[in-house]
Amino acid sequence: MLRIGIDVGGTFTDLVAVDPGGRTTLAKSASTPADPSIGVLDGLAGLAEALGLTLGGLLAGTERIVHGTTVATNALLEHKGARVGLLTTEGHRDIIEMREGLKDDRYNLRLPPPVQLVPRARRLGVRERIRADGRIEIPLDRASLDAAIAALKAQEVEAVAICYLHAWRDASHERATAAAVAAALPGVYLSLSCEVFPQIKEFDRVSTTIVNAYVGPALSRYLRRLESRLKESGYGGPLLIIQSHGGVTPVDEAARIAAGGVLSGPAGGVAGSRYAARLLATPDLIPFDMGGTSTDICLIVNGEPTLATGRGVGGHRLALNSLDIASLGAGGGSIGRADAGGILHVGPESAGAQPGPACYGNGGMRATVTDANLVLGYLDPAGFLGGRARLDVGAAEAAVDRLAGELGVGRLQAAEGIHRVVNTNMAEGIRLVSVRRGVDPRRFALLAFGGAAGLHVADVARQLDLTRVIVPRVASVLSAWGMLATDLRYEVSRTHIGDAGRLDGGAVTRMFEAMEAEGRARLAASFDGPVRCERSVEMRYGEQIFEIAVPLGGIDWSVADPLPQIVERFHARHEALYTYALRSQEAVLVNARCAVVGILPDLPQEPALVPRDPAAPAGERRIHIGEWMTVPVYALDLLAPGKAIQGPAIVESAMTTVLLRPGNRAAVTARGWLDLNILG
Repeated sequence: MLRIGIDVGGTFTDLVAVDPGGRTTLAKSASTPADPSIGVLDGLAGLAEALGLTLGGLLAGTERIVHGTTVATNALLEHKGARVGLLTTEGHRDIIEMREGLKDDRYNLRLPPPVQLVPRARRLGVRERIRADGRIEIPLDRASLDAAIAALKAQEVEAVAICYLHAWRDASHERATAAAVAAALPGVYLSLSCEVFPQIKEFDRVSTTIVNAYVGPALSRYLRRLESRLKESGYGGPLLIIQSHGGVTPVDEAARIAAGGVLSGPAGGVAGSRYAARLLATPDLIPFDMGGTSTDICLIVNGEPTLATGRGVGGHRLALNSLDIASLGAGGGSIGRADAGGILHVGPESAGAQPGPACYGNGGMRATVTDANLVLGYLDPAGFLGGRARLDVGAAEAAVDRLAGELGVGRLQAAEGIHRVVNTNMAEGIRLVSVRRGVDPRRFALLAFGGAAGLHVADVARQLDLTRVIVPRVASVLSAWGMLATDLRYEVSRTHIGDAGRLDGGAVTRMFEAMEAEGRARLAASFDGPVRCERSVEMRYGEQIFEIAVPLGGIDWSVADPLPQIVERFHARHEALYTYALRSQEAVLVNARCAVVGILPDLPQEPALVPRDPAAPAGERRIHIGEWMTVPVYALDLLAPGKAIQGPAIVESAMTTVLLRPGNRAAVTARGWLDLNILG
């Protein structure tokens, strides 16, 4: 039985099928933003053709489909989400406006306030009040609630976010409100803070609950539509959706906690990078995912990615656990432009899937990174997508010429400028997640993937003084491939604030046991395999206002009081992050987390390549690297293990192209991956 991974990007939909022997088959289709499921079915048809099957035969022989989608991301970034109403404690409807009393750029006096996802007229107060200790000071006033629901009904809301003060302590008022809303507004999407983010910090909680309501209807409709179309086409297995934290979840859960899918697509790349780190026995990697619209970057340290909370996405706070990914507006479709002073900028605006770069021939007129690469000779116009599409060199040249005229330079200078600027932007993105956090990137290898990464990664590595770059055979679809190497994951959290020295250690143990039981119960509804649990806490010193995450693997929970071990783990973690620990100060435990992970079968390893004679270059190409030169072109699929290639050279596969600059040297691994040594 096959396993299929699907990653819907801004420009292309990537698909990969893995058979029980580990052999992979790749496919790409154009993304269809108006209805992404069309692009998914088109891609599945292409995958079936590559395997010599009908679409029905492919899906009937598939045991699992894992999917990463940008539906929630795009709804949030493009402000095309649902018409949301907010019900909150009377007198507190402006928390979302006041935020935390800070601007995103506090020194920018002209910074406009962010556009709210819920305008004030649809933010309604309800008379009720629960104290932080769980005491009900004001019972839920039904007349006040009915009036608020009637007002939302009159405004024809599609989704309702419910976030009362201290619902993290007692959710009874939120659940009663949800029942009343469901009765009065059947079919409306409900987002409860006690389910989405049951923790302290009101702005984080209300913002996350609103984001969930805003993207939930669109994501739910899409997933139901895709699920239905797959079933009609002959698929009877589970459809799993990758989440921002890197695990996967069934459709029902993904639709309920829709905010968890805002970073769904990039999470697949990180999952694939973590798996690649194991295969390569290289625990420290910088995943570098350059697609058509964006570049996603993170760190894999000791074989594991880091998680972050309190992310800003499109100017909106999203406090759920997510992989710590930096996304840049730098991709193959990123548009080059000249500002009023004649300075060249590249991105973040993208040509997207429609019309796409000028060379796609779909009506695009503005020069993009892909157009520049074509003008410089790096791409084969007849071999795009394995020859299924032809690039229009004339259209690319015309687009670059228009930009060159604005800049007052020649065509080649403009094309080289686009290439250099986007490389510099991406190198700065890597510094953002490494150097600026006190991490030396030179001890890491750069893992390059995404359809566009191979043409840029050598120069990006050179700018950072990195000496090693790895390009997998599945580089163009590694995010889709990586989704097949992850597990089911449910996260449960509780706020349990208090000085660690005064808390009841037994109560803390029982709290974790209760969270684990809750997670196991949720997992059991769709999974009956082996399970592991990952416990962690968020702690701070008493005078601090921000917490740090502290993993609790290896804690002895059989003792009567595990808190001394937890506190020492916090001190050590603080010292590792900030070079000091204050063991004389009281440590405060704020939040407890338990991730319950359903362990799916390992992804079969791709078999090693059969030894064969080294392949000669498939041809030659004139490319421009400071000057025109003729370089050999190698077919990646024909390269023998151990083959060494000296730059300058081009290595091509059906869906990606790798540029070796002068001084670069590539070795072919046993799996057919490229291991580049960056010397220049």
